[in-house]
Amino acid sequence: MHDYSGQTGLICLEDSGSFGGGSVMSAEQTSEICVNAHKLNLPVHIDGARIFNAATALNQSVAEITKDANSVQFCLSKGLGAPVGSILLGKKEFISEARSWRKRFGGGMRQVGILAAAGLIALEESPKILHIDHENAKRLAEGVANIKGISIDAEKVVTNIVIFDVSETGKTSAEICEKLKEKNILAIPFGKAIRMVTHYDVSREDIETTLVELEKLLQS
Repeated sequence: MHDYSGQTGLICLEDSGSFGGGSVMSAEQTSEICVNAHKLNLPVHIDGARIFNAATALNQSVAEITKDANSVQFCLSKGLGAPVGSILLGKKEFISEARSWRKRFGGGMRQVGILAAAGLIALEESPKILHIDHENAKRLAEGVANIKGISIDAEKVVTNIVIFDVSETGKTSAEICEKLKEKNILAIPFGKAIRMVTHYDVSREDIETTLVELEKLLQS
């Protein structure tokens, strides 16, 4: 018999879950996975592009919900609102090796102090107001749920990602997104659904405008 399956060498978790509509894992779930992985000598990495959104939804610190993982990556952009940047966290030896691999892949940059400054502001200030993005996403979800032909469980929207099914509207997701773009409303086709994300630059007024324009579009 030939073993074609190979051996598992790493467990990767994503929190919050992008394809899951911003779903969040509890700290207990993450800890349980980490503990069991470590029993098998498997490291755990958390893809935490929006980990601060997850922490806000759980009303816990990022440190609390990632304490058992071996490494964590999170974005300074996306939820935190910086123009660019990501941070990798782990033990000293791990980070030293990561820096070496970054250089091998040509990942060096020069004069990035201005980006670092924006990242510091994002880290210090944005977590305080992430709940506003979540409130806007909830309003968006509840609003589209009342539009004929759209299907979504608004109760499951707990962070800043809203994915809703438009297959019963008589229009494709791509068609709807193109028409919304003409109104300066940006969304992404997601198969038979549409994906929208609230962030620092999206206000409650923008949410209300989106709901009005979307309903007008689907009625036309």
